[in-house]
Amino acid sequence: MSPDHPPGLDLDRLRGLLDRERPGLVQGPLTGRLIEGGRSNLTYAVSDGATKWVVRRPPLGHVLATAHDMKREHRVISALHPTDVPVPNPVLLCEDPANEAAPGSPFYVMEFVEGTPYRTADQLAPLGPERTRDAVLSLVDTLVELHAVDPAAVGLADFGRPEGFLDRQLRRWGKQLDASRNRDLAGIDELHATLGRRLPRSPTATVVHGDYRLDNVLMGDDDRIKAILDWEMSTLGDPLTDLGLLVMYSLPLGMPDSPVSTTAEAPGHPDPAELVARYAERSGRDVSEVSWYTAFAWFKLAVILEGIHYRYTKGQTVGRGFDRIGDLVPVFIQHGLTTLRDGIQEG
Repeated sequence: MSPDHPPGLDLDRLRGLLDRERPGLVQGPLTGRLIEGGRSNLTYAVSDGATKWVVRRPPLGHVLATAHDMKREHRVISALHPTDVPVPNPVLLCEDPANEAAPGSPFYVMEFVEGTPYRTADQLAPLGPERTRDAVLSLVDTLVELHAVDPAAVGLADFGRPEGFLDRQLRRWGKQLDASRNRDLAGIDELHATLGRRLPRSPTATVVHGDYRLDNVLMGDDDRIKAILDWEMSTLGDPLTDLGLLVMYSLPLGMPDSPVSTTAEAPGHPDPAELVARYAERSGRDVSEVSWYTAFAWFKLAVILEGIHYRYTKGQTVGRGFDRIGDLVPVFIQHGLTTLRDGIQEG
């Protein structure tokens, strides 16, 4: 892969666009590399030798279905950047799919933020227990900051439809499950139905990240969050869905080679009860239904993983770890049922 020609991005044309729209920003020829790929949006690191930026575009070959994501991601980080929520500084949004810099796709440019996304317990281990604990508690504190932002005050009053949010989420993921059914999954329908019967009353809507976890933030050397990334699932909705997902990722699976994040296995990682208590104290929200939100997170991830497994069995997804995804789905289903029955258990 040439640094002059990363797939899906023409650096010469990107330079021309930036020179027109942000004159004086770029000081020399651009080089770049693809730093993230797959089924999600593509991320590139770009530099003129003195300054670095990040470019985000939809996957190659996908235009209409994901084109809105670029505008949406750019809109939310633009709105949040003046607040206390750490997000990269947005530089440019190109909405024209006929542009030649990222052919066939809208894209946006933002500043490059130095930091580390921790995805595994092994990556956290060098920090030691005390720093690991501080880093994860920082994750909770930053989530509180996000949920404290008044959407209307930052121009995001119409960023989603909070009314009926949880019901729509359950129906959406139920449809996703039906679209990838090709084997019996014991308990999945029971989990879905029980979640529907016990639907909680949502608190006041906030900006919701939708995929908030340790490997979707950049952590600095001071164990503080420098930037929250990957806003493609963000909306206005129930803030406790973010908390439930964070709690889910804080429960050890006991599978060290899991293709899903294993940071909960790291020594010093706070247990779920401490994370929930800290969020409740600092946000002032009622978290008495957190078990429902955590069970919903188990269900949602089970559906996502089953979709990946389904595509893998059809030969549509290749790569390391995909052969083990299918084995995780029953584990997630069982955790969801157990959480609804017994509440959150410490790891």
